[in-house]
Amino acid sequence: MTTSAEYQEKRWYALILLAAAQFVVVLDASIVNVALPTIGKALDFSQENLSWVVNAYVLTFGGFLLLGGRMADLLGRRRVFMGGLLLVAVASLLAGFAATEGQLIAARAAQGLGAAIISPAALSIVTTTFKDGAERNKALGAWGAVAGAGGAAGVLLGGILTDGLGWEWVLWVNVPVSLAAFALAPRLIMESRATNETRAFDVAGAVSVTAALSLLVYAVVDAESAGWGSAKTLSLIALSLALAAAFVVIERRSRNPLVPFSIFRIRTLTGANVVGILVGASLFSMFFFISLYMQQVLGYSAIHAGLSYLPLALTIMASAGIASGLVTKVGYKPVLVIGLAFIVAGLVWFSRISVGGGFLEDILGPSLLAAVGLGFSFVTTTIAAVSGVEEEESGLASGLINTSQQVGGALGLAILSTIATSHTEGLVESGDGLKPALTDGFQIAFLGGAGFAAVGIILTLVLIKNSDSRAHVELGNAEASSPESA
Repeated sequence: MTTSAEYQEKRWYALILLAAAQFVVVLDASIVNVALPTIGKALDFSQENLSWVVNAYVLTFGGFLLLGGRMADLLGRRRVFMGGLLLVAVASLLAGFAATEGQLIAARAAQGLGAAIISPAALSIVTTTFKDGAERNKALGAWGAVAGAGGAAGVLLGGILTDGLGWEWVLWVNVPVSLAAFALAPRLIMESRATNETRAFDVAGAVSVTAALSLLVYAVVDAESAGWGSAKTLSLIALSLALAAAFVVIERRSRNPLVPFSIFRIRTLTGANVVGILVGASLFSMFFFISLYMQQVLGYSAIHAGLSYLPLALTIMASAGIASGLVTKVGYKPVLVIGLAFIVAGLVWFSRISVGGGFLEDILGPSLLAAVGLGFSFVTTTIAAVSGVEEEESGLASGLINTSQQVGGALGLAILSTIATSHTEGLVESGDGLKPALTDGFQIAFLGGAGFAAVGIILTLVLIKNSDSRAHVELGNAEASSPESA
């Protein structure tokens, strides 16, 4: 039987395993995008239902993240992590064998549920395995590098697999990775759970918050087709808010709440989650609009567009590693402000794209700026969101920051996509050509994303405490000077 000390010696190998699992989670959100036209033809999808191959995953992922994080705390982090891996493997296998659009959409929803279990459990294991300070910063830098690059890698891998082996392999690629991680987890990861809490589960709280988040994400992703002012969209948002209000009432009366609201007394945690929403809103849409610009305006093939993401992916990985070191030296608040400033600069540069543009002047330069910003901001919001949190609530804190980033991404994409589409349609109706109209719409969307990041800078300065950021530096210095680190 593996001892606690032996698990501790293997912690960096465990990090590789956990980062690989998170890579699959992020990859799944983007890898099917390039394959959608092929999937549509193969399974005879209607045009309006094709987007639900992506939306079904986003819906269950965003809706169940908070529940997944609390399950990890109460039921055992390794156990829940392994359960999520098994669910993703089975769902991915079934998705590849799907013969109808209904079967594929259902399997993608199950993939999203598995991802919502894996992601907060894995992040919680990272935060409980590595000590708060320089060591955890280094671990979260590696985590952020892999997770941040996953979206860009998905576009490239999706194109290669679809053209080379068929659309099914876009889904089946998860199976061997998930099963390998499942087999290795007991050898590398020690089981842990919240020891000072009862195992009672807050069913009413879990149902109300999961329904509220799921309905909100559904309303947002469906708003582009139904219309933001439609009775359907407004009713769904109202119902989501009502369920959220019911959740607050339930939690305040529960002896064993799913989300103890005392956690929000940690001002830096609350600020990191608010800023996490804005980081997601600015960056998720960036990937979407860059892909459309390259393929619809510049005429890139799927593989050409995927290869164009390589500099961005590599820069994210490098900047995330640099960010983890900077946080240890100067604290997470200044690094987050710098990261958000890079995002603003990159997206403002993207807003100058042109119909006759090229890779060097319109894609590479702003991509590199935005990638540095993504690496800096993703790592620092995560560090700030879990720093100073008690081990018993690490799963909850991990679920919160994941939920903030995902819901922010869904909201940002829906809002900016609606604005871009409306502007493009107006220009086409007034007689402009399609490519110039598309380009103008994308320009406005990029400026909107820059606006989200700029608000993020202001809220970082206001909400994240300087004293917490400085204390994190002092913790790293104390760790470096301790006999154990010598």
